[in-house]
Amino acid sequence: ASDLSHDSHDELVERVLAGPARLGAVRLVALDGPSGAGKSTVAAALADRLRSRCSVAVVPTDHFATWDAPVAWWPRLVDGVLTPLRRGRAGRYRPMDWSGGAPVLGTAVVDVPVPDVLVVEGVSAGRCSVRPLLTSLVWVELADPAVRLARSVARDGERFRADLRRWQRFETGWFAVDGTRAVADATATP
Repeated sequence: ASDLSHDSHDELVERVLAGPARLGAVRLVALDGPSGAGKSTVAAALADRLRSRCSVAVVPTDHFATWDAPVAWWPRLVDGVLTPLRRGRAGRYRPMDWSGGAPVLGTAVVDVPVPDVLVVEGVSAGRCSVRPLLTSLVWVELADPAVRLARSVARDGERFRADLRRWQRFETGWFAVDGTRAVADATATP
């Protein structure tokens, strides 16, 4: 796996654009890694660089996951986004409130037009079941769990500290079983 610096994702952009589209005509990029590692930041930077060359859509797994279903929500992403895009049709989904486990009140359905590149970012985005469809799998690394926890608490609020600790324990086991980091073709450290 190549190591991408925070400021230079040009190598990844070139690799993605040269890589095969395996989700119909769409190139699918997964940015995976532990909570608080900076996946959303890397996804935004990558999408910005790609947008100068092609159409891009970004779908965060945070729109699907909940405390009670940290990874079991995957069929909603497949049915609502991946399968339609693979067939050349727009996808759509309703974002979930991860803390309450219900759709976000007052939030419209998110439409995902067919892009040249779809970036799915979040914990379990590069799971084993999606790997045959991926153009690239990027592991976003920030090793210190205390720093990641502090970043997550700053983002989500102090009231979720215990839930976030539980989440960190869950994702450690998930990544060990799924083997995501070992098969990533690039790593990024924000």
